[in-house]
Amino acid sequence: MPERLWLDVPFGEKDAAKSAGARWDPDVRRWYAPRVALLPELARWESRVPELLPGEDRRFGQGLFVDLVPSTCWFTNVRSCVDEGQWDALRSMVYRRAGHHCEACGAPRGRDRQRLEAHERWEYDEATYTQTLRRLIALCWSCHRATHFGFAEVTGTSAEATAHLRAVNGWSAGEAEAHIERAFALWERRSTHEWRLDLGMLTNAGIKVVEPPAPDRRSQESAARLAVRLPLLPSAAQGEEASHNAATQRPDIDGRSTPEPPRRKFWERIRGALAGGH
Repeated sequence: MPERLWLDVPFGEKDAAKSAGARWDPDVRRWYAPRVALLPELARWESRVPELLPGEDRRFGQGLFVDLVPSTCWFTNVRSCVDEGQWDALRSMVYRRAGHHCEACGAPRGRDRQRLEAHERWEYDEATYTQTLRRLIALCWSCHRATHFGFAEVTGTSAEATAHLRAVNGWSAGEAEAHIERAFALWERRSTHEWRLDLGMLTNAGIKVVEPPAPDRRSQESAARLAVRLPLLPSAAQGEEASHNAATQRPDIDGRSTPEPPRRKFWERIRGALAGGH
């Protein structure tokens, strides 16, 4: 069989691509041009995303771990800086090169909690306060939720996320909780700064990106968007209580039990955004 002429077709454009002559390969889950003569009609979907992005390190951020994005960086990421077609092309490339398996737990692509999602691995330079994209990775839904443990806290599913962390890594309850608390402590420190976003890994591949907001503007937009989105989450009202119940408890000077400070800071950030602050 001759080499396929692969296409990157966004889901919303699949009918148009099919009408123009594109065909779907169910084995590799990708559209292609069945013959060269059709390329002029299908040129808009011609694949231009390389299998390895310039400067990408696929060894960076291996395994499953809690990877909390600083609150001053929330809602500004790869997906918010590229158009739908580019994002679909990027994530499709990530899934293909991972063999349609989760790169953290190894689970094959499936439905619901086994569906694949693309996740960004960031490097944080605390000397220049630069957040640099280093890798795109395929994660199943369960691994992605555990990675974004703050979202699990907000939606009241931190117990399930913790159980998944333990199962994949073979951790005891104490080891998992210690890891989570270290991640929140790191998040707390990083969230005191405003970060410049570096998407050079994409622009050097010829991918057009929307200019990210300036660092101070990112922080403001984070608070504004959180205030809009959080009340729409069905479990948000129970999230803080579930978080506190799941967190390691320790007595304060009055003998009362309180959640660990980094988790309190997380919820203070949530409440501040809802109140219109930062």
